[in-house]
Amino acid sequence: MLQEIKTETVRRSQLEIHVNILEALFHSGPLKLTHVMRNANVNCSMLREYLDFLIKQGLIEVKIIGKERKVYAITQLGVTVLKQFKELKEALPNSARLKRKN
Repeated sequence: MLQEIKTETVRRSQLEIHVNILEALFHSGPLKLTHVMRNANVNCSMLREYLDFLIKQGLIEVKIIGKERKVYAITQLGVTVLKQFKELKEALPNSARLKRKN
């Protein structure tokens, strides 16, 4: 008898995807589009929309390296936002645990 393998598809929110892109750029430095796509696990058509949003927010920037090679880099504001997001994420489970004890 064949056993069915159930895979649960967990969709990420836009916020989670934005954070994944910022993390990829923070940890791996300026990246070409395809490397951002691979590191953040986002398809190309959607990635362009997310990158446009992050650029408009001032969280990432486009740099031209060498002969017109376009790369994406996190800005100082992006680093600040990423750090604040991580702090908030770490704080939320602790506050949730405290509320359950009461």
